[in-house]
Amino acid sequence: MLYWITLLIGIAGLAAALALAGKRVLFLWKLFKSGQPDPERTLQVKREPKKAVEGQAVEVLGQKKLLKWTVAGAAHFAVMWAFFLLATVYLEAGVQLVFGLDAHIPFVQTWGPIGFVQDTIALACLAGLITFTIIRIKNAPKKLGRKSRFSGSHLGGAWVILFMIFNVIWTMFFFRGIEAAREGLSYGKAAYFSWLVGQPLKGVDDNVLEVLEAAGLLLHIGVALVFLVIVVNSKHLHIFLAPLNVMFKRQPDGLGAAQPMMSKGKVLDFEEADPDEDTFGRGKIEDFTWKGYLDMATCTECGRCQSQCPAWNTGKPLSPKMVVLELRDHAFAKAPYMLASEEEREKFTDEQKTAMQVDKELVAEDGVIHPDVLWSCTNCGACVEQCPVDIEHIDHILDMRRFQVMIESSFPSEAGVMLKNLENKGNPWGMSEMKRLEWIEELDFEVEVVDDKAPEDMEYLFWVGCAGALEDRAKKTTKAVAELLHIAGVKFGVLGPMEACTGDPARRLGMEFVFQMLGQQNVETLNEAGVKKIVATCPHCFNTLANEYPQIGGNYEVVHHTQLLAHLVEAGKLTPVTPIEENITYHDPCFLGRHNKVYKQPRDIMSHVPGVKTQEMHRHKERGFCCGAGGARMWMEERIGKRINTERVDEAMETNPDTISTACPFCLVMLGDAINEKKNEGQAKESLEVVDVSQLLIRSIKGEDAPKETVSAE
Repeated sequence: MLYWITLLIGIAGLAAALALAGKRVLFLWKLFKSGQPDPERTLQVKREPKKAVEGQAVEVLGQKKLLKWTVAGAAHFAVMWAFFLLATVYLEAGVQLVFGLDAHIPFVQTWGPIGFVQDTIALACLAGLITFTIIRIKNAPKKLGRKSRFSGSHLGGAWVILFMIFNVIWTMFFFRGIEAAREGLSYGKAAYFSWLVGQPLKGVDDNVLEVLEAAGLLLHIGVALVFLVIVVNSKHLHIFLAPLNVMFKRQPDGLGAAQPMMSKGKVLDFEEADPDEDTFGRGKIEDFTWKGYLDMATCTECGRCQSQCPAWNTGKPLSPKMVVLELRDHAFAKAPYMLASEEEREKFTDEQKTAMQVDKELVAEDGVIHPDVLWSCTNCGACVEQCPVDIEHIDHILDMRRFQVMIESSFPSEAGVMLKNLENKGNPWGMSEMKRLEWIEELDFEVEVVDDKAPEDMEYLFWVGCAGALEDRAKKTTKAVAELLHIAGVKFGVLGPMEACTGDPARRLGMEFVFQMLGQQNVETLNEAGVKKIVATCPHCFNTLANEYPQIGGNYEVVHHTQLLAHLVEAGKLTPVTPIEENITYHDPCFLGRHNKVYKQPRDIMSHVPGVKTQEMHRHKERGFCCGAGGARMWMEERIGKRINTERVDEAMETNPDTISTACPFCLVMLGDAINEKKNEGQAKESLEVVDVSQLLIRSIKGEDAPKETVSAE
């Protein structure tokens, strides 16, 4: 009789849970399916299945990103593997539900090591839950405000999930302990904790224990079924969606190139585009792709992106986490309307439409995303780098910018000046193209200027960039690199007036049309000149030439100047000899570091300079802090919160440096400006400067003939 009661209750609970969970899964499937097509996501998995498998092994099973956060990562690792391994306990519970409490799976449920692993991972999971509890209490938003990475997250849901996982653990030990007391635990003492739990119950009437075991079994199964229903209706849906999001992430990763503008699954052709039929970026939630919806539903609300965001850390309204959550909540609210037929939509009342946010604008002061949020982004990539489930925040922000810029003509006014200069003069400052050669006049050797075809003996085209040619501080880097290449015997040339802006500021602002115009012009120039290898001093130019120009027919071997110089030093073609007795801290440019994983070479250069003592800032390499210039922010005023460049210089000054080094003209300008402000306020020593690593190298190679002040950021 007890067997049939247990079986019927179990089957009824299973049917109810599957019905509720199935309804939610069907809703999510329909929502994802309604998104714009993104065929490249599935094609890349077919083209490179090995990478897809590696992603699952390293990021999902190996928890690579989470383990960078040591304690929290280890706790999550334990809980996640408990989720996998304790599925075997549920398999066993299912067998006992169907075939009776004394039933066991032959050769599996009787093998001691399995019981040992089950008990051990369950205890590790319990330790993980305690760790999570401490972390959440210690970092509660009520205590830390916006400094808490949980600020803005749905906190109640997280506590419910922790409680449910705890219920899984204690109910498992409860029914297995009773099983041990009845001498029915097939693993015996190998399942050591289950066995220990059962010892105090020894001697209790077997009929009582049998009822308790059946109740414990139903409790254990019931907790899992309730957990399933909660999970598919909460942020913990990532348990099932994270592997999919990792599989379909952009390759090689979500940084590097900005995606081309897509419409209906195809790259948008501006010459044939129809404003009424095609989507120009994302102007409403329906414009997002199915991968965009997958990103939204996968977010775990962990706040790691938020904790690393330079905008959020300096008092601005942008939180990458909140952008994703606000888009997700809006998508879920509007989904019934989006999925309804035209006839069904006509039947909705005004109150229902308001509840479904039908008329709510995507980007507006009273919309889903506030404009200040959208324009605070520097495209630094810290959010994408840190996200444990590979959400592509930058892509979504950039696509919303594209609609605002190209359709709404709504963007910060000062950026409009930059766009006009790009269109009319080919550079953000609006200077004459002939000024691109003025820096050469200050050198004491000839530099090849490519007019038509590149000479056959030219090893590299030196892409000087707008800042490198036109901005006084960046010119010093340009001259230093040119001189170093000359000393090393590297044959190089420049385009001079034929070089135009790569279009990075326009693209990152959202003006894709201007990027396409400049990019195609440059690609045509480079291809006609027969250029194969390029060296660039600006990480933004480097990133665009290497990663984005292939989208428009420009395929070149592109290196950053630090990569080439590090190679020349290693090969003995450049030999620093004069000691530079200074404490130096290095600032990682975002578009060189996070976007292109170039961390080692700039540091290698400094390590070869005698006398240099280096000290890292507390945020460096993949966790480096932005200078504030990326995402076209170089040409926009920073009116909200603390200036990002000031925050970064404050961090640098904690290392008590004589010099701050970097490898980007934008960083050079931004950090230099912040240093000058500090000097004016009496908060920094007058000798403090910011220089490119190439300037340190040329100083050491040439000796005291290159005095320090000639490479100052002032």
